[in-house]
Amino acid sequence: MSHPFVRTVFTLVISAAGVLVFWALGLPLPFLFGPMFASLIAALAGAKLHGIGSISIAARTILGVAVGASITPAVLGQIPNMLASVALVPLYIAVIAAIGVPFFYKVCKLDKVTAYYAAMPGGLQDMVVFGQEAGGDVRALSLIHATRVLVIVSLAPIILTQFMDVDLSNPVGEPAANIPVHELVIMALAAFIGWKGGTKIGLFGASILGPMIVTGILSIMDIIHFRPPAEAILFAQFFIGMGIGVGYVGVTVRELQRFVASGAAYVLLLAFLAIVFAEIVVLTGLAAPLEGFMAFSPGGQAEMTVLAIIAGADLGYVVVHHLVRLVLVISGAPLIAGLFGVNKPRGGGP
Repeated sequence: MSHPFVRTVFTLVISAAGVLVFWALGLPLPFLFGPMFASLIAALAGAKLHGIGSISIAARTILGVAVGASITPAVLGQIPNMLASVALVPLYIAVIAAIGVPFFYKVCKLDKVTAYYAAMPGGLQDMVVFGQEAGGDVRALSLIHATRVLVIVSLAPIILTQFMDVDLSNPVGEPAANIPVHELVIMALAAFIGWKGGTKIGLFGASILGPMIVTGILSIMDIIHFRPPAEAILFAQFFIGMGIGVGYVGVTVRELQRFVASGAAYVLLLAFLAIVFAEIVVLTGLAAPLEGFMAFSPGGQAEMTVLAIIAGADLGYVVVHHLVRLVLVISGAPLIAGLFGVNKPRGGGP
């Protein structure tokens, strides 16, 4: 099990077994939760799992294409109507920082740098990189943010189905056989060009945002009329779920007690804040309950996109709010770190 290839094959087998178990038991989202919980359990049991970085990143491009294909002239026309609720996002982030930083610093006893970047609800990789450059505890940041994503992704379907009567059995897309071949080729090219082009120019979240931008342009130009096929969306779910579980490889009992427990407790605070802000936009008539909840759920962009697709939410509304949150957190985190007595990352931020 020491060779990376053998460990990767083992991880794929474990994840596939998770899909089969979830499928056989009729549990929700088997291609997302099956690999996630199977690899998570194996990782916590001490198994030497190994992810597939390049394929996992490529899987995210599918979600970028899915979001981009949903950007139509009609969606663009709705953006002015979203501005009032989008304006709440900076306040949302400020409240999170005001509560989260003291929580991690005073309650969880983390150093200031680690506490600051642990509290910021940005992308997992971005917050870990910024925290590392500023001198934070990389392992703590990785586990806290991975736990945030894991718990949010696990709780969201329960809230959607049990409290909001949302049907999560919606088809994730048309079968590939029903989509014109030339559109499949165009979507594949848009995914690759957007990903690599975005990476080359230093676009944050290039694997999702690059394909989204390219596909969005093609959709507005009336060149693309379909989202990626169902098979591709399921493929993306599989590797995203597996990646979350693999993130817990090598976790010690001490880390479980301190960092993972801290991350789980923090999620409860985030969930409360998300519900408060979702209620604000719903009660003021700015959004329907499903869209309000999905837009302010502080999970990862990829995971929230998957859930929005499956729940049949308005992708345009949900994605715009998540993009604003990520842009503000990623661009603003290094800049406002000084307000909390934290040095800026040595790399200078984005």
